[in-house]
Amino acid sequence: MEEELKCPVCGSFFRDPILLPCSHNVCLLCARNITVQTPDGETPVQSRASGSSDYDYLDMDKMSLYSETDSGYGSYTPCQLKSPNGVRVFPPVAQHRNCSLTCPLCHRSVSLDERGLRGFPRNRLLEAIVVRYQQTRGIPCSASPSAVKCQLCDRNPVVATVMCEQCDVYYCNACQQRCHPSRGPLAKHRLVPPPSPNQAAGGAASGGGGCGGGGAGGRQPVLTARKAGTCVDHEAENFSMYCCSCKAPVCMKCLEEGKHAKHDVKPLAVMWKQHKCQLSQALNGVSDKAKEAKEFLVQLKNMLQQIQENGVEFEACLVAQCDSLIEALTRQKAKLLTKVTKEKEYKLKVVRDQITHCTMKLRQTTGMMEYCLEVLKENDPSGFLQISDALIKRVTSSQDQWVKGALEPKVGPDFDLSLNTDSLMQTILQLDFCQGKDVQEKPLLKLMQAAADSGEAEMEAESPGVDLGPAVPVAPLLQLEKCCTRNNSATLAWRVTAPASCPIEGYILELDDGNGGQYREVYVGKETVCTVDGLHFNSSYNARVKAYNAVGVGPYSKTVVLKTSDVAWFTFDPTSAHRDIVLSNENQTATCSSYDDRVVLGTAAFSKGSHYWEVTIDRYDNHPDPAFGVARINTMKEIMLGKDDKAWAMYVDNNRSWFMHNNSHTNRAEGGIMKGSTVGILLDLTKRTLTFFINKEQHGQTAFENLDGVFVPAVSLNRNVQVTLLTGLEVPKNIKQ
Repeated sequence: MEEELKCPVCGSFFRDPILLPCSHNVCLLCARNITVQTPDGETPVQSRASGSSDYDYLDMDKMSLYSETDSGYGSYTPCQLKSPNGVRVFPPVAQHRNCSLTCPLCHRSVSLDERGLRGFPRNRLLEAIVVRYQQTRGIPCSASPSAVKCQLCDRNPVVATVMCEQCDVYYCNACQQRCHPSRGPLAKHRLVPPPSPNQAAGGAASGGGGCGGGGAGGRQPVLTARKAGTCVDHEAENFSMYCCSCKAPVCMKCLEEGKHAKHDVKPLAVMWKQHKCQLSQALNGVSDKAKEAKEFLVQLKNMLQQIQENGVEFEACLVAQCDSLIEALTRQKAKLLTKVTKEKEYKLKVVRDQITHCTMKLRQTTGMMEYCLEVLKENDPSGFLQISDALIKRVTSSQDQWVKGALEPKVGPDFDLSLNTDSLMQTILQLDFCQGKDVQEKPLLKLMQAAADSGEAEMEAESPGVDLGPAVPVAPLLQLEKCCTRNNSATLAWRVTAPASCPIEGYILELDDGNGGQYREVYVGKETVCTVDGLHFNSSYNARVKAYNAVGVGPYSKTVVLKTSDVAWFTFDPTSAHRDIVLSNENQTATCSSYDDRVVLGTAAFSKGSHYWEVTIDRYDNHPDPAFGVARINTMKEIMLGKDDKAWAMYVDNNRSWFMHNNSHTNRAEGGIMKGSTVGILLDLTKRTLTFFINKEQHGQTAFENLDGVFVPAVSLNRNVQVTLLTGLEVPKNIKQ
């Protein structure tokens, strides 16, 4: 709370604080130091000291008091003096005409009227809180000053002998005779003696404006009740009403004079109780948030230690395991270690940032709460109402800062990473696995299962004689010797190493998207073997499995990596072919029993990458027009390929060829086919092109804007043509675009 009780100009505890229209406070003496005089005819300020709250920021295009270039408070008279807090101060102003004061906190400016600084209300509540705070903590009081010095002496100021109430300036005898003679326009000014140090100390103790020094024996003075606040315009009248329109306490004479005739005026005591109630209610919400913030800080600090320990343990394990691998895994070890270090540094940075941010907000909130509680202890209605609106707004704004999620950790202490060398020495020789047509099933190309044996040993080590009650199933163990890939399909097998106390009801198998993306469920059931079809060619999939029972879902198994075939092996599909299509040679050769064109599709489906296959012309009679290309699975099969909007094809005779889609014929090219010719089809879903070859030479290419989705190889032919399908081919090089 101490920050709330210090002046923003001098940096010390408030002495005789005055309340500015912007609801901020400054010491009376500091207010004199930052008061500046503007040239006649210019009005750079937007509000008056008479209590108006309609103030705005200064127009920086004009000659304003605040300068962004020097980061201080400008003046028409250069001055290099600064307060301990870095706020620029100015020489004393002799007269209040065309004078203004800029708030050192919000930089809003207010002009002074003929009353000068006396036009600002004195914050008596803040004075009393400062005194009580200093006394309870034994802080030496700085509000009992030595004798007041003259404010106009050029060098070595002497003790002031008088003070002008209108000019609000202290004079010595010489300066008073020279600068403020009692004649002419100054004859009506009232000169009074300045307060003595003893009077200042006594007034501070009794009036709440300062702090009494330690008396004999170091005893603290006893605070007496402060007298009720009096009206600024009618000093003999006490505040008795509150103007809701002006948001200021007023006396009865102000009402009689008609200054607040059309305003909403209510009794002072009623508004005092109402505003106290509002502030108390707002504090309740902030108090709960502060309590949660303290508990959250403890949680974050404990998490720091956990992250440190887990990170060090994981790094040591990672280094020890990677060092045991052969030279081919050396580079992979460095990459994995870098990932762990980055993960740890990221988690630590996030938690430290949360601690710093939360600590700062908690300190601000706690200080404001303590200050508000001290304000609530005061029994001065008028003084309370002077600052209650601003405090209520601050408390409400502070509560809004603790939004949902602000008191939740952004990261967890655990590292969701695992690594082990089990089976790695046996499988590393298969890293360059190349699948051929005659070798359809082989172990995984890439296989890395972390802590498989150690996890099994831990589960088997549980004592069978202890009944722990129903529990979720343990993590299944993937059987690597039974896991394999074939073409664009993958088969996985698993088992449970320890019986669950509650029978297993089924398993959930998940695969990612082949690019390291999110996992998705591909199988849910009781079987322990599953084959997944329709995967992308030349892609690596991460797979994991978990078991579930009546109690709940168990943990995941270790992750296994599945590498699909680099090239596509497929045949003609008898299930989707037109009934007139005749297949032979293990569904690799196709002809037709009808003179009309009929469509047959392949068994493979493509959605990404580049794929190439060829069709050999085994028989070619009477110059028919077979078509070759790709199609959707639901393309029409009783017409030539490419006549609907679901197929893209090249149809060719013995002399020339055309590209056709949606019955539109384009890209005519010279050159045809005959018996023994070979037609190649290259589908590039990355570049969105379809390229054709005749006898190994590029014959044409078509680009598509809408070539997205799943495509299957397709051929249309009649009884005059017989073709044989060739697959598993490498993509041709040096394709012309």
